[in-house]
Amino acid sequence: MSDSMSDCTEGDCTEPRTAVTEAEVEALVRGICFKTGPPRTLGVEVEWLIHELHLPQLPVSPERLDAAYAALRTVPLRSALTVEPGGQLELSSPPAASLTECIGTVSADLDAVRAALREDDLGLLGIGTDPWHTPRRFLHEPRYDAMETCLDRTGPAGRAMMCASASVQVCLDAGYEEPGTLGHGRRWWLAHTLGPVLVAAFANSPVFAGRPTGWMSTRQLIWMEIGAGRAGAPPLEAEPRGAWARHVLDAPVMCVRRDGGPWDVPDGLTFREWIRSGTPRPPTRADLDYHVTTLFPPVRPRGHLELRMIDAQPGDDGWIVPLAVTTALFDDPEAAETAYRTVKPLAERTDGLPAPHNPLWSDAARYGLGDPELREAAVACFAAALEALPRLGAGTRVTDAVTAFLNRYVLRGRCPADDLLDRLRGTDRRAQWKDIRT
Repeated sequence: MSDSMSDCTEGDCTEPRTAVTEAEVEALVRGICFKTGPPRTLGVEVEWLIHELHLPQLPVSPERLDAAYAALRTVPLRSALTVEPGGQLELSSPPAASLTECIGTVSADLDAVRAALREDDLGLLGIGTDPWHTPRRFLHEPRYDAMETCLDRTGPAGRAMMCASASVQVCLDAGYEEPGTLGHGRRWWLAHTLGPVLVAAFANSPVFAGRPTGWMSTRQLIWMEIGAGRAGAPPLEAEPRGAWARHVLDAPVMCVRRDGGPWDVPDGLTFREWIRSGTPRPPTRADLDYHVTTLFPPVRPRGHLELRMIDAQPGDDGWIVPLAVTTALFDDPEAAETAYRTVKPLAERTDGLPAPHNPLWSDAARYGLGDPELREAAVACFAAALEALPRLGAGTRVTDAVTAFLNRYVLRGRCPADDLLDRLRGTDRRAQWKDIRT
């Protein structure tokens, strides 16, 4: 789904600059980041690690990645193809009128991408963190130079996020202006409280850079370690528009862009303080737009809601399950009400702290569905989703995939991370650790 606040380019630095005020920023964020109305469209962003087709544990050289992306840019796709800093591939679907349309579009695009990559003996790996390699940056651009400098101040998690992680991001309309099951206030709350259930059920990153980390979703741990200012949510009890507007103003500025040369990377300067000081230059609307793209909460309002907490999934079609389950639990009124009632008791485990920096999110990332309460909630939510999917027009391909995931993982208190750990320990005789592509 398209962004409501533009992903500004380096060329924005040459546009005429008119300084913005705090009041203007708050009004802009309130008006743009939550577009309310009937939930009608959805989308998905799928990220993948690119690996050697026959020896996936070998690193892919920058030269081979360059050649692969050059070839991929000649492939007709309906989804937007972008490159992440470490060379990960991302496909972002256009807004779809139905779950079936979204799955059909992305599946066709992925088939085309895989066919092109096979020509270069490369493939796509669905896993939350690179299990073999330490982070290595592929893109060297001012944005990512500045991002690396900024995130390095809080430790190595930033580089791991940039260069060695992958996810499935589900994009859903914000919902009705009015209160109720499909109202934007309820959907905002549900996204943050159902989020840990999604983290736990789809955890798929227990290994990073060659060793087990002790966490089922190391990717989620990485996001928590980046810090609340950059990767945290605003307080959940507050009204969503006002809370997000204040969060944007009080979040640290990642960089101040320049027309030439390295960008400035201030230390601890919030956007509110930048407005008040006007140093090193007054911020503009383009700077605000850019600032919003440098914030990475687990649920990001971009006109629609972007749910960012799900690890990349194994198999060619593994991404379909989190997309289908999440869509059903938000867009089908009966399933949404069941999900709300199911996860409401879990809110007590947050200690009133914003996501993901609270005990509930931490337990989801560490234990997956080994946590009994999260397992119980996941079983109920998957059952509700399965009942709802036919009402949303989903066919047997989708319902069969969700049923298989429910039986293989959720009912057994497992997640895809357990399979990876079994292979590492040698307790899964079906596959070798070196081959974790499925």
